[in-house]
Amino acid sequence: MGIFTRFRDIISSNINAMLDRAEDPEKLIRLMIQEIEDTLVELKASCAGVMAETKQVRRRLDTVREKEIHWMQRARLAVEKGRDDLAREALAEKLSYSRMAAAAGEELTEREEMVIRYQDDIRQLEEKLQKAREKQRMLVQRHIRARRKKSAREKIIRAESFETMAKFEDLENRIERMEAEADLVDSGRRSGLDDEFHRLGGDEEIERELAAMKSALQDTGDRREEDVSTR
Repeated sequence: MGIFTRFRDIISSNINAMLDRAEDPEKLIRLMIQEIEDTLVELKASCAGVMAETKQVRRRLDTVREKEIHWMQRARLAVEKGRDDLAREALAEKLSYSRMAAAAGEELTEREEMVIRYQDDIRQLEEKLQKAREKQRMLVQRHIRARRKKSAREKIIRAESFETMAKFEDLENRIERMEAEADLVDSGRRSGLDDEFHRLGGDEEIERELAAMKSALQDTGDRREEDVSTR
């Protein structure tokens, strides 16, 4: 199991725990990104440690190989001088360093492979972090829109509730009563004016009839006077 896999399991466990607690989505996203960032810090720190150890192993291997070459040269020199006894001792030292070099070489290979795995894990996690940050803005905006939509729907439902409609009906009734009262005031004013105009019209008619009666009486009186004078 790789280092990244173990960290990923830890992240998944923490995220699942947050989901079980029904955390706020925006807070959950921030915590998820924080988890990835923290994991990246740990991965990079671990990778840096292994890289430092790799350099140490490489230096040790170089030193051991130098010793190996050194004792090989001494063994050859001893052989050239006819000192087989010294050649054997030099070859024994050379063999010891050869074994140390082989072990250091294996350790170096393991360390280099571990660094490669760390770097690959870091690259994958950095890609995931970038995608998470890209999605964060979109998800937060969706959450904001969802909250606004929910709030708007709740307001509409409240506006459509019986109590609210009853208040509107009561207000409408009040306005209708006020309009009726205004109509009554206008009606009373118009009635008074109509009466005045009716009275004016009636007075004129009476005056005309009175004038007609006077004229008729005058004509009757004049005819009587004419009759008396002719007799």
